Amino acid sequence: MKYYCLILAGLLVFATSCTTTGKPDANNALQKVEIDLSVLDQDGLRGPADGKVSISYEFCIPNTDQCKAEVHAIDRTVQFSPGSRGRIGANKNQCLCIGSTREDYRDVLQALAELPYIERIIECHFE
Repeated sequence: MKYYCLILAGLLVFATSCTTTGKPDANNALQKVEIDLSVLDQDGLRGPADGKVSISYEFCIPNTDQCKAEVHAIDRTVQFSPGSRGRIGANKNQCLCIGSTREDYRDVLQALAELPYIERIIECHFE
């Protein structure tokens, strides 16, 4: 009986260590953003003073209305391109998403990166 209690206690400890609570860690989420944000100013623009431009970025999501609505609620610049692969390599069950930096870009990228179905966010070069 003592042996079974030890096994049960061990399983309970293991099971509780595998669960997470609360919001995802912000630093871990930002690791998904593979863009050098240090080159952007407070308005989300980069470049010389007389030629600042925003950065376009891409990521892929499951091709569902629910995911699209959730992403659009976070990023009002996002454009959906189902059927396109992009540099990110969206597959046939995913939708390519392209957004653009602006004044609140850090908050937007943070919120997108916290979505569990977004694996990476990279710069879009429109090649």
